[in-house]
Amino acid sequence: MQPIQGISRHQLQLVSLEDSITATNPVRFIDAFVHVIDLEKTGFQPKVLKHKGRPSLELPKK
Repeated sequence: MQPIQGISRHQLQLVSLEDSITATNPVRFIDAFVHVIDLEKTGFQPKVLKHKGRPSLELPKK
């Protein structure tokens, strides 16, 4: 019985999320919109939970 042939484990495969999403996918519009709006003006307040890394966003209180 022959062993199953597959991809060499010594070969590195990198997959980019950017390459996985088509140019016409609506998620690209949503991503661009979120980067343009000022979240603090909409009621989100940055809240630092750690001393390292990016600050998280807290949902506005209703």
